[in-house]
Amino acid sequence: MLDFRLPHPRNPFIPIMPQTLILQSPHLARAALPISRHYFDLPATLPNDILRLPTHGDYPRLPAAAAAEFQQQQIDYALIPDTPFAALKLVVSDMDSTLITIECIDEIAASAGLKDQIAEITERAMQGELDFEQSLRHRVALLKGQPENQLAEVYEHKLALAQGAEEFIRDCQAHGIKFLLVSGGFTYFTERLKTRLGLDWAFANQLEIADGKLTGKVLGDVIDAQAKANLLNQYRQAIGATREQVLAIGDGANDIPMLQAAGFGIAYHAKPKTQAAASAAISHHGWEAVRRLFT
Repeated sequence: MLDFRLPHPRNPFIPIMPQTLILQSPHLARAALPISRHYFDLPATLPNDILRLPTHGDYPRLPAAAAAEFQQQQIDYALIPDTPFAALKLVVSDMDSTLITIECIDEIAASAGLKDQIAEITERAMQGELDFEQSLRHRVALLKGQPENQLAEVYEHKLALAQGAEEFIRDCQAHGIKFLLVSGGFTYFTERLKTRLGLDWAFANQLEIADGKLTGKVLGDVIDAQAKANLLNQYRQAIGATREQVLAIGDGANDIPMLQAAGFGIAYHAKPKTQAAASAAISHHGWEAVRRLFT
């Protein structure tokens, strides 16, 4: 039989962190996982909905071949330490296509007949093909002259919370876990969500508006990938949390430094590059699956 295991140093003086493999799918019991069975001692009959399988630290990261098989079978996966939800102190989340179901800038562009053009740039930026700051400034410049009330139209009629997000936030509040919303989008939306959901902090980019119209400019520094990671570390330190007490969740390439700065980095309905950098991927469920990663 071929040995698919990755090399792992077994230094008796360095303790191996116990990890738990967590698989989630309503069709899990019917899944065929021949590749993953070479890596993990999966039960002969898989349960419905969710499997939590303790491992022995053989793989510090989920093997790429197993991750690819889980994705192909539409199974959400994680290989993380078994952790009580109440042990977390801070959750850091992206906004667009993560906490909410839309990309706000694409929807603002729709009223100007520019949605396809701007959405293409957004997609390439999220895939990591374009510099985020340059792509954001370019997209915002295309919106010059659009009426300010288009922002309200998007918030009131197009913006929707991701499945399970509101319940997740309520659970955080019940356990005293702080919630930081950090977005490469716009303060118009993050501030309203902060008030609506009772979030602790929210940061995003501020659109310049003059005479009731967008000027095509962003005020101040852009919230880019490094800024997201910096804010995570700043607020982690401010509340006295360790890295292992922080969960970060996002979908785009500009979220990768933030995900890697957290003890738990969750790629949520994310681009392939982001999934490869994260410790868990939720692609087929909502935020309720994020909650089920923790006991």
